[in-house]
Amino acid sequence: MIGDSPWLDAFLRLAVVVALITVTTLVLIYLERKLIGRMQMRLGPMHTGPYGLLQSIADAIKLMSKEDVRPAMADRWTFELAPFVVFVPVVLAFVALPFTASLFVRHMDLGLFYIVAVGSLPIVGLLMAGWGSDNKYALLGGVRSAAQLISYELPLVLGVLAVALVAGSLDLLEIVDQQGRVPFIVWQPLGFMIVMVAMVAELYRNPFDIPVAESEVVGGPFVEYSGIRWGMFFLAEYANLILLSVLGAVVFLGGWEWPLGSSLGWGWQVSLMFLKTSFLIFVFFWLRASLPRLRIDQLMNFCWKVLLPFAFLQVVLNGLVVAYDWPDWTLLALSAPVAGLMLNLVYRSVRRPLARQRILARRMAYDRAP
Repeated sequence: MIGDSPWLDAFLRLAVVVALITVTTLVLIYLERKLIGRMQMRLGPMHTGPYGLLQSIADAIKLMSKEDVRPAMADRWTFELAPFVVFVPVVLAFVALPFTASLFVRHMDLGLFYIVAVGSLPIVGLLMAGWGSDNKYALLGGVRSAAQLISYELPLVLGVLAVALVAGSLDLLEIVDQQGRVPFIVWQPLGFMIVMVAMVAELYRNPFDIPVAESEVVGGPFVEYSGIRWGMFFLAEYANLILLSVLGAVVFLGGWEWPLGSSLGWGWQVSLMFLKTSFLIFVFFWLRASLPRLRIDQLMNFCWKVLLPFAFLQVVLNGLVVAYDWPDWTLLALSAPVAGLMLNLVYRSVRRPLARQRILARRMAYDRAP
C-alpha cells in the first residue's frame, strides 16, 4: 500500500499510472515515427535533438502553447467536454488492469467486465466532438467513429468472453494464473486473431482509419480542435494503444506467468509484461506502415460478415468444451481449422478484386492495341 488509506492508495497508484501513460506516449510517438520511417525507407525525426529524440517534447510544448480556438457556432459545453469524455474512461480502465500479480491500481473480481464496459464510453465523446463542432466533416467523422467502434466492439467482447468462458472467471489475475503452463493463444488462435483485428479497429489505425481519413473527412471529429484539447484526443489514442496491448498480453499471451513467471520473481514478471506488450505495440505500428485504408463498405462487411460470425463460433466451440469437460487440446483442434477457414475467406475476398482488375487491365490493353 502506498498511502495511509485504501482510497489514498488507489488515488496515488492512479496518479502514477497517468504519469507513466504521459511519458510512455512521448516515447511511443518517437518510436512509431522512427519505425514507420525505417519500414518506408525514410529517416523519421532527425533535426530536433540528437537523432530527433526531442521531437515528442517539442510537439508537446507546441500543443500546450497553441491557442485553444472554439468555432463561433459550436455547442460550447458539448465541444469542450468531448475531450474529457474520450480521455477519462481510458484512464479509468487502467484501474482494473494488472501489470503483474502485485502491480495494479485496484484488484477487481470482475476486472475484465469492467475494462470492456468502461472502454466503450469514449464512443460518446467522439460523437460529442463531431456534433458540437458545427462542422459537416467533423460530424461525418464522428458518425463513422461510432459506427466502426460499436461494430468492432462486438467481436472484441465475444473474443475475450470466449477466454473468460474457458477460464471460468472474469478476474484477470485468475485468467493469467491459468496460463502458467500454456497461454491461451495456443488453444484459441481464432480468438486471438479476432481480438487483434478488433483492437486495430478500436484504435482506428490502418487499415481501419476511416474515422480520421484526411482525404475524406480532413481529420475526423477532431478537425475543429487545437492546442491542448486536440492533444487530449491524441493522448487518449496512445493510452488506449497501451491499454489494449497490455490486455492482449494478459488475456492471450500468458501475462507475467508464462514462461517461468512465478518462479523467477517480480523482476522477471515485469520484463515479461514489457516484452509482450512491446511486441503487440510493434505489430500495431507494423500494420499501420504496411496496409492501405479500407473503404467504409469493406470495413463494415468484414466486421458483420466475417469477424462477428466467427467470434460467435469461437464462443460456441468453447462452450462445448466446457460443457462436456473435454481436454484442453480439443480447444486447439476445434479453433485452428476454423481460423484457417477464416484466413482462406479473407484471402479469397482480397484476391478476387485483384484478379478482376488484372482482367480489366488486359482487356483495356487489348482494346488499345493497333
